[in-house]
Parts: sequence; C-alpha cells; structure tokens
Amino acid sequence: MLDEQFFIDLRKRTEEYFEEGGSHDHNHTDRVYRNALTISNEEEADMDVVKAAALLHDIARIKEDSGECECHAETGAKMAEEILKELSFPKEKIESVVYAIKIHRHSSGIKPETKESAILQDADRLDALGATTIARMFSSGGKAGIPLYNPEKRKIKNHYKGQKSTIEGFNKKILKITPETFKTKKAKEIAESRYAYVENFIKRFINEWEGKE
Repeated sequence: MLDEQFFIDLRKRTEEYFEEGGSHDHNHTDRVYRNALTISNEEEADMDVVKAAALLHDIARIKEDSGECECHAETGAKMAEEILKELSFPKEKIESVVYAIKIHRHSSGIKPETKESAILQDADRLDALGATTIARMFSSGGKAGIPLYNPEKRKIKNHYKGQKSTIEGFNKKILKITPETFKTKKAKEIAESRYAYVENFIKRFINEWEGKE
C-alpha cells in the first residue's frame, strides 16, 4: 500500500483542474474522498485504488461544463491514466482506477463490477444528499438566477436545467437518490439519514413559505 504522502502529492497535482466555488469544486472532491474512506472501513477494497479514484474522479468536470467534452467521467478516466503513469502509481492498479472513474456517474446506468468502483459511485452520490447538498443546490440556483420556490410554476426567463425553482430541483433530482439505490452497506446507512434530512428540510421550507410554522 502506498504511503499517505503519495496521495497528498496527488491531490496537489489535481488542483489545476478545478475552479473556485461551484458544486463540483475541489471541496467536493475532498468530501467524496472522505466519504470513500468511511465506506471502505467496512469493505475489503484496494485502498490505493479507492483513494486515487476519489481524488481524480472529477478532473474533467470543467471540460464538460465548458463543452470541451461530452462526458467528464470518460475524459477524466483517460486523463487519470496519464497522471498516474506520470506519478509512478503501481501499473497493475491503474486499470482499476480508470474503470472506477469511467463508470462513477450513477446516471449512466452502468452497474459497478468492482468493489472499488462501487465505493466511488456511492461516495460521490452521498455528496448529493444531506445538509451539504442543500447548500449546493441553492448556490447553483442562485448563480443560475432561478427563484427559491415557485409553487405556481410560472415560466421564468433564467431557468436551470428545466427547473422553475430550486425546490423543484430537489424533487426532480435529489429525492430520486434513495437509500436503497446505494451499493454498499455503510453508504446505505449514511444515505438514510441524509435523505431524511433533505425530506424534512423541504417539508419545513414549504410550510414556512405558506406561513404554517
């Protein structure tokens, strides 16, 4: 197993691929990394692969957002392979890291076939639940210029991915990430708590909006 300094250096190597702020900045990667470590405590997995995949999984996100590539997972997997070779990562483990990154998007519908890829997919999706995702959703909504809530669903000029409000975005995307869709036992446990937190927040938000409490 590689020592921790390797991953400290790898994290520094990836900083150039992220911009400040936004839902998928370097802080997101750090959270996914920590999620992956927590999940791995109860799984038999190659930690070198898990750590490297977590740190590199979103390095092509800016390319996708700017239209330079269609899928940040596929492009990021290719970029990760070159970086790992450059840093003398164990050759026999590179393919596993590349695979985990390539299929980490749950929306792609690809079922992870390795323990490490399942951990990465779960770790990434956990960051789409709980208190942090509430902050991320309203930050993205504010940047896009959409209202907090639009119960009448009127047409607005600045819509974001078809959403007429940030609250609608929770129903369209976040609440579809149910605990039973996670692959690992620990991730399912964490997801249950985070999912309930988001559900309760939305209920309270609408009640306050309507002056009920």
